[in-house]
Amino acid sequence: MRNLKAVFTGLFLFFAFVSFAQQKGWVPLFNGENLDGWIKKNGQATYVVEDGMIIGTTAKDSPNSFLCTQQDYGNFELEFDVKLLDNELNSGVQIRSTTKDPEGDEKFGRVNGPQVEIEASGEKGGEAGYIYGEASGGWMTPEEKLIAHETFRDGAWNTYRIVANGARIQTWINGEQISDLVDEEKFESHPKGFIGLQVHGVGQRGPFQVAWKNIKIKALK
Repeated sequence: MRNLKAVFTGLFLFFAFVSFAQQKGWVPLFNGENLDGWIKKNGQATYVVEDGMIIGTTAKDSPNSFLCTQQDYGNFELEFDVKLLDNELNSGVQIRSTTKDPEGDEKFGRVNGPQVEIEASGEKGGEAGYIYGEASGGWMTPEEKLIAHETFRDGAWNTYRIVANGARIQTWINGEQISDLVDEEKFESHPKGFIGLQVHGVGQRGPFQVAWKNIKIKALK
């Protein structure tokens, strides 16, 4: 019995260590209380913290807006929860992104780089989880793989997982893999950069909102 008890104790300690090791290395990007570590670039959309969420709200006639990390990231695993409070709003999360040179009285130039799409499924499915080159060439996901799907749950929280390792970018929504893309050219032009929460321009429509929470990142070697 003592030997059996020792075996069970050993197994418990082993699995507890594995669980701890899996959590090790994760760093929260959002503290749930304020926007420390973030800065807004482009557009007039607003970002506020409410009930542990970052809520982005559109502004009329505003171009795309981005709430960006002040730190840059290269190879990483990123996870977050997102909910579209209005299904008419298209959104996304920038990765490895940069800004172009400012023009005129701009404080920041145009945000550009890979973006993981956030879009409602609607009645016909959407393009959530595919990868777009924001102000940098358009869709990175090949046209033949831009297949509408209903993995994104409208009106509910959705868990995204993004792994960017070298030229390879993989995405999952609610545990289902959506994209596995290798783009050497984009990796050469955007090997690292900030993470950005997009509120898309909507012209005269709206106001529309999108919410994020539980944003965390783990650096990869």
